[in-house]
Amino acid sequence: MSTTTLQENTAPAAPAGGKRIGDVILDIQNISLSFGGVKALTDISFNVREHEIRAIIGPNGAGKSSMLNCINGVYVPQHGSITFRGQKFDHMDSRQVAEMGIARTFQNLALFKGMNVIDNIMTGRNLHMKSNLFMQALRVGPAEREEIRHREFVEHIIDFLEIQAHRKMPVGQLPYGLQKRVDLGRALAMAPQVLLLDEPMAGMNVEEKQDMCRFILDVNDEFGTTVVLIEHDMGVVMDISDRVVVLDYGKKIGDGAPEEVRNNPEVISAYLGTSH
Repeated sequence: MSTTTLQENTAPAAPAGGKRIGDVILDIQNISLSFGGVKALTDISFNVREHEIRAIIGPNGAGKSSMLNCINGVYVPQHGSITFRGQKFDHMDSRQVAEMGIARTFQNLALFKGMNVIDNIMTGRNLHMKSNLFMQALRVGPAEREEIRHREFVEHIIDFLEIQAHRKMPVGQLPYGLQKRVDLGRALAMAPQVLLLDEPMAGMNVEEKQDMCRFILDVNDEFGTTVVLIEHDMGVVMDISDRVVVLDYGKKIGDGAPEEVRNNPEVISAYLGTSH
């Protein structure tokens, strides 16, 4: 079975009809992170396989977002290493991470509220722009052709996320659920191999969550994009994840298939048995 990746000039493909989990694409080994005397992460190790949806769960303050921040270079851990496609790093610089093919959404939206949907998603193409800023501003020759190509790519994403009717609207005027969709679109515009999603469904109603679940599954199934997901909704995690790693107070307390994690007594005690 072949898998279509989200690459330049690639429109959404037909469903692949199944999933093939590949080899380890991202390997986290013995990551420890402290802020002064406060330990945010202690000796965390887990891996992510190509084409899977890998969830990270845990109570508030467990270290989930700190873990993503280490992966995409926002934080530099004091100990441990990250290996991406066989290349080992003590830490990863944010721009380097993006150039290597890892995109990130954030729990708190960081969209340009006064810009329209198209232009917000276009910012995700900046790393792929070859023309300098002067040529881009003039929109002549190669710069114009390049912009047309990138805008075509962005239009594919807008169609895929079903936000065609809002493409020229300022993002700040959109409902929260649609703003989250635009945030996902901006990350997809980077054509990532690995997509890091930090609580993509936080603050959504049931219908919006269902839509976002569908888009995440489609990105994973149709484009073959590997997804690392932080999410508090346990129903969502158990339904769409291939494997789950559980953190509590910065330590790993569980790792495995959703059903295995669901039945782990330590996990039940720390997370599943509590209300959030």
